[in-house]
Amino acid sequence: MTEAMYKDLGVSPQVFQYGKEIEGTLAERFEQIDKIAEYNQLKVIKAMQRHRVSEACFAATSGYGYNDLGRDTLEEVYASAFHTESALVRPQLTCGTHALAVALAANLRPGDELFSPVGKPYDTLEEVIGIRPSKGSLAEYGITYRQVDLMEDGGFDYENIRRAINAKTKLVTIQRSKGYQTRPTLSVERIGELIRFVKEIKPEVICMVDNCYGEFVETVEPTDVGADLCVGSLIKNPGGGLAPIGGYIVGKQELIENCAYRLTSPGLGREVGATLGILNSFYQGFFLAPTVTASALKGAVFAANVYEALGFPVVPNAQESRHDIIQAVTFGKPEGVIAFCKGIQAAAPVDSHVTPEPWAMPGYDSDVIMAAGAFVSGSSIELSADGPIKPPYAVYFQGGLTWPHAKFGILMSLQKLIDAGVVRL
Repeated sequence: MTEAMYKDLGVSPQVFQYGKEIEGTLAERFEQIDKIAEYNQLKVIKAMQRHRVSEACFAATSGYGYNDLGRDTLEEVYASAFHTESALVRPQLTCGTHALAVALAANLRPGDELFSPVGKPYDTLEEVIGIRPSKGSLAEYGITYRQVDLMEDGGFDYENIRRAINAKTKLVTIQRSKGYQTRPTLSVERIGELIRFVKEIKPEVICMVDNCYGEFVETVEPTDVGADLCVGSLIKNPGGGLAPIGGYIVGKQELIENCAYRLTSPGLGREVGATLGILNSFYQGFFLAPTVTASALKGAVFAANVYEALGFPVVPNAQESRHDIIQAVTFGKPEGVIAFCKGIQAAAPVDSHVTPEPWAMPGYDSDVIMAAGAFVSGSSIELSADGPIKPPYAVYFQGGLTWPHAKFGILMSLQKLIDAGVVRL
């Protein structure tokens, strides 16, 4: 019956059987993912119980949002779950890039230098920093930027990192995920090693981690290994597919206060910011996040095994440990990226009839194709895939609120690649 249903949805028996064979080899990997999800689920429940989350926390506020019990309690829950002094969790943080921009602008001043020891940041941050000129960038405010690339094997270039840190270095930014690159995602353990090295050179430097796509993938977070700030988006892992908007910043009290004043206004800070009746989704999404992340991870592992067996370069590879939910597959030509994305779109519960096409998306330096038939627009914890139309022509797959949907998406992507003549089984 299941095979017939897949056939009815457009997946051939040949593709179905191929996927079935791959899935049969993954029981041990999936069991380990479930164990991590179980631990993280208990961690979230513990934080919610500690701060006495109640029905009153779901009440809407409007206007200035003074004395918003639910907002303030949610921030205490996040701080507890991430083991930090404080947190800022707001619908007014419109996306991950915005949350990162707030954290940077709040804690850097003219004359300071921002330093990345892990190479170039994600594309949208290039304009925030001023690597690509943009109105309101950090560069326009006299904040300089320096970076040291990773070694060819993905290791840290400790010698050049030591040389790069100087008297002006105020904040070190560490991007956990690969972004539109095929370099390895950083494990929390490796992030901790890098932070310790940096702090030995300059103890007072602020270490900030871009945690997008990494939350709940491991049992620990960057704030458990020395990160002063950790930043992410609620339409990725921690929103659990329910948060309709929002971002979070967790970390040291003083740094979070700076972020609050930057987000709203000097003199107002975290005291304002109405939540407009969406806190129920924030709470329930955070509650579901560990198991939703586990479903996305299973999809990523499945995708790696499906495409590596067909001879395509994949990062991470089929056997490597996972430190975010993103799976990169390199096709070497644009037709592969486009066909893959068409398959993900065709498997969506929303807008499955739409055909994604590359376009000049704001914040990127090339055309980008994005497939995301999502309940929340742009939500990349939901089944989605995207990639820039430029060499090496790699697609980046992530999400899946449920494992069965993630599996269907991968099989449909393979079907579209076969239909386009890019792949043969």
